[in-house]
Formats: sequence, C-alpha cells, structure tokens
Amino acid sequence: MNKTTLARTLACLFRSGLLSCGLVLAAGLLAFALAAENDTLEVFLETTPLETNVLETQASEAGVFKAQSLGLPAKETDTPYVAFGQWLPALLTQFNQLPEVQAQLTRQQQAELAIQAADRAVYNPELGLNYQNADTDSYSLGLSQTLDWGDKRGVATKRAELEAQILFADIGLERNQMLAERLLALAEQAQSRKALTFAEQQLRFTKAQLGIAKQRLAAGDLSNVELQLMQLELATNTADYALAEQAALVADGKVIELLGDNNLAFSEFIKEIHVFATQAKQAPAPELGTSKSALPALASAYQQVLLARVNAMQVKADTSADPTISLGAEKEGSDNKLGGGVSIPLQVRNNYSELQAVADKGIAIAEQGYLARERVLTAKQKHVLYALPRLLERYQDWRELVQVSGAKAAKSLSQQWQAGDVSTSEYLQSRRQLAASYLVGLNLETAIYQSWLTWMGESGQLMPFLNGTAEQISQAPSHMPNAAVRTVNQ
Repeated sequence: MNKTTLARTLACLFRSGLLSCGLVLAAGLLAFALAAENDTLEVFLETTPLETNVLETQASEAGVFKAQSLGLPAKETDTPYVAFGQWLPALLTQFNQLPEVQAQLTRQQQAELAIQAADRAVYNPELGLNYQNADTDSYSLGLSQTLDWGDKRGVATKRAELEAQILFADIGLERNQMLAERLLALAEQAQSRKALTFAEQQLRFTKAQLGIAKQRLAAGDLSNVELQLMQLELATNTADYALAEQAALVADGKVIELLGDNNLAFSEFIKEIHVFATQAKQAPAPELGTSKSALPALASAYQQVLLARVNAMQVKADTSADPTISLGAEKEGSDNKLGGGVSIPLQVRNNYSELQAVADKGIAIAEQGYLARERVLTAKQKHVLYALPRLLERYQDWRELVQVSGAKAAKSLSQQWQAGDVSTSEYLQSRRQLAASYLVGLNLETAIYQSWLTWMGESGQLMPFLNGTAEQISQAPSHMPNAAVRTVNQ
C-alpha cells in the first residue's frame, strides 16, 4: 500500500469517527512501521494547521525517542577517534603524582647516591702518636696507609652501578605494570558504563514498548498473556539495570582506589592495539638467548648475570692481600729516629678458594635464571602474538555483524511486532538474542584490553610503546564507529 494513500485514509477515518482511538493508534503504528524503512516519516495529511503542528511535534518526539533508545544523539554521526595525545598526557600527570611513583623516584635518587658512595677510597690513613715517660722521655709519630691492591674500590663502584641499573629496570617494569593496571581499570570502567547505558536504554525502551502493548491490548490486537510477558521483560530489564549499576559502581571504586579520581579523560584505543599487533607480526622473532634486550623485562635478569660476575670479582678483591705502608718518627732524649715499614697479610691458613668457587657457581645460576626468564617471556609473547590478532579479527567481525546485520534485523523485528506479524514471545526472545550479542561484544573488547595490557605491563613494553608510537598514531586521521548499542534497541 502506498504510504501517502494510507496516511490520507487514516486521516479521513479519524475525522469521520469510524475508528476508535485504539484502532487509530494501532493503524498509525502500522503506518509508522511501513514508513520507517527510509528512517524518515513522510506524512502528507489534509488537516488543519493545528492538526499539522501536533503531528509534527509527535514525529519530532518519536525521532528523538528513537535516537535516545539506540544510545545515539538526535543525528547519527560517527564518534571521532580520540588519539593518545589528547587524553594520555593528563592521565600520566595524574599517574606521576601518585605516592607510589614518587617513592620510585626517591629510590632512584638513593641508587645514584649509592654509586657516589661506592666510588670513594676504601682505606683512610692512620695517624699514631705515642709518649713514654721514663728516665729518658721518648716521643713518636707514625703514619700508615693500606693500599687497595685488589681494586676493592673499582669493584664496589661496578657493583653499585649494576645494582642501580637493576633497580632502574625493576622500577621501570613496576611502573609499566602499574600503568597497565590503571589503564585496564579505566577500560573496564568504560565498558561498565557502556553496559550501564545499554541496560538503561533497554529499560526505557521496554517501558515504551509496554505502553504500546497496553494500547494494543485495549484495541484487541494483543492478548493478556502477551502483555504479562512484556511486564516480565520489564522486570528483567529492571534487575539487569540494577546489576549493571552495581558493576559500574565497583569499576568506579577501583579507579578511585588506583588513581584517586573516577572522572579521568579516557578513550578507546583498540586502534593502537591493532597497530601493535601488526608491527609485532611483521617484526622478526628474536632467537632464544641471543639478545640481552629483546624485551625490557629481561633487562633486570641480564643485569643479574653481570652482577654475579662482579660478585666473583668482589670475592677476589675482598680476599686479596692488601699491603700496608707505614712511616714513623721518634725522638728519644737527644736522639732522633726515622723509620718505615711494609706489612702484607699471609694467606697461609685460609686462601678463600671456597668463597671464590661459591661466587663462580652464582654466575652459572644467574645465567640459567636469565635463560629461564627469557624462555617464559618468549613463550608468552608467542601466545599473545598468536591470540591477539584473532581476538581483533573476531572483534571486527562482531562490529560489522551487529552494526549492519543486527541493525536490519532489529528494525525489521520491531516493525513486525508492532504490525502483529510476530508474536510477543518471539519478539522478546529475538531482542534478548540481540542484547546478548551486544554484551558479548563488550566482553570481547574487555578481553582484548586485558590480554594486551597484561602482556605489555609484564613485558615492560607499555611505556616505550606509548612514547614511541602515540605521536605517530595521533597524526593518522581515523573515525571509529559508534558502539553497536544502536542496533539492539530498535
């Protein structure tokens, strides 16, 4: 039937009083369903100016409600992509002000002071004064200095430098993990807010559908059982909204606990994860045990190997026989005496060979620990680089299916139910399936964030990646489509 002809027929029936109010409303819903294929309602009615204004107002309100029920603004537009450079600096400023980060900075300063302290002379000179009261008084003055023959100072400086490098590497890895934890908390907060918004939209839309169902019941187009099904659906949506709100409050509390504020600037960064996965897939895989800095998380383990070697050097230096040189002057009566001497410890009873052997074993242990750490991280890296692209592919498939096919299915489903071609039970079941598909997509998106951020924090690559690629990515124009919630509540 032609839309214009149908609209004119309904207007004539309305003026002639041949249809009741309920039937007119049901017929109007059918007309709206037929006209909704073009997303705009074109109505040409021969009415008075007052009637025309009323219809225009109702059409406008219907359009606004439709947009709100889909989680969209009044005009459907794509949300512009927000790059790291627009929201990450403010987050990092807040992150660097945390007491935990400030404590890390103090620990770094402490390590630098330890290096300066180690680069000092090991032995200080010794000054001796003696006086003897006898028939002939005697006075003596002595000065002795032990020589650092085994280079204890040089070894101690190297040890302090390596310990500082290990500390810096550990702090860097710890900071990566802290930032990853907070980014994950923000991502989960964003996901929980999406779920809360979706639950609220579901609740509002079901209330509106319940109102339509009551009108259809009054017009005799719907049974009482189907109305009760709609009421049960409203109760279910109310419970879902309460649970979503509770989850959102928990997510807000976690962000407050980690960052002190729950209203920080944050935007999705699936694109950055995709860039990382692409770059990592194209990069050649490092061979096991050949690169000391394949991953930042291996820096500390590699420095532990160097430290074990320095420990062996330190044992040798500590047990070395350092000679002591002494000078003395003595006055006894009228006689003046001047003397000097050298003393060297004799390592006869203990040559400290066992301590040296223990230190040498420590080198082998540290090397095996490094290889074990590298093997574990390499295995995890292979797993992430294998799983992450597939998760991203499934996520892209989900977006396309839900936003395109799901949108058409939801629109057709709503039209058929309002026209009475689909039973209420089938309509509600189909809507639950569409809603479940949207929530599954949210869970998939959360899984991508968890997998990527956990690996980036554990491997120490998060902050280097942000520093190295955020500016490059921010220069690339892109638009991310709106959330798929638009397709479910039609």
